[in-house]
Amino acid sequence: MATAIVTDSTAYLPAELLEGLDVRVVPLHVVVGGRAFREGVDIGPSEVAAALRAFTPVSTSRPAPQAFLDAYAAAAAAGADAVVSVHISAELSSTLGGAELAAAQAPVPVTVIDSRALGMVMGYAVLAGARRAAAGASADEVARVVRETCAGASVVFYVDTLEFLRRGGRIGRAGALVGSALAIKPILGLRDGQIVPLERVRTATRAIGRLEDLAAEAAQLAVDAGREVDLAVHHLDSAERAARLAERLAERVPGAGMRVVELGAVVGAHVGPGTLAVAVVPRVAG
Repeated sequence: MATAIVTDSTAYLPAELLEGLDVRVVPLHVVVGGRAFREGVDIGPSEVAAALRAFTPVSTSRPAPQAFLDAYAAAAAAGADAVVSVHISAELSSTLGGAELAAAQAPVPVTVIDSRALGMVMGYAVLAGARRAAAGASADEVARVVRETCAGASVVFYVDTLEFLRRGGRIGRAGALVGSALAIKPILGLRDGQIVPLERVRTATRAIGRLEDLAAEAAQLAVDAGREVDLAVHHLDSAERAARLAERLAERVPGAGMRVVELGAVVGAHVGPGTLAVAVVPRVAG
């Protein structure tokens, strides 16, 4: 049996990593100044960063269920007997619901997975599952690898301001920090698919330093447990800072897989320019 993977554009998977793998990406939508665009197709991070800086209204929306159904049908037409569909946390987006609606009508069995995350946590999980699928693993085994990869991962991130998260309604428990937002630089994380506050730091330099420490500590725990680990440094319109952070992390966690990946339009619209994030993703053995 052949298993295909479908994911959404918030995995932010570099195209070169998907070569030779049966993975289909369904774009989420971004609305800028009243005009709708497909993430990664019609609009990219630079356009969203510019719109946010110009105070142009920006919002996001999930794909229509038909977009997922089309992806499932295309996978089946290409020879897949099953699909594993991996998506952004249901706590942050209604995308999962659209995938579930489509799965009920798909021509092949579809296992829909809530990653409880976003970005390269999803991306590395999708890659791990797709590689197992390419080696002949069953849909159940592919789904297990995806779920275990997501469950073992962690994300820490820094935002220049909480305002964009607040506007988009994605702020979660970090909303408790809004009243003092002008006096702090927050370090946030994902827990159970929700954004949570981790620490409050007074300056951007110290915040990025703590971001580095927290990511390095999480990665080292995996290494000490005998696990290989992949890291991804995400950013929005902050390439130089991201590259420097990646270099420092590579020195602190030698042997770890490392990528610098810019956040796309959808997540960028909610976190704002200047954001830095690190995904720490231990590999699943076996």
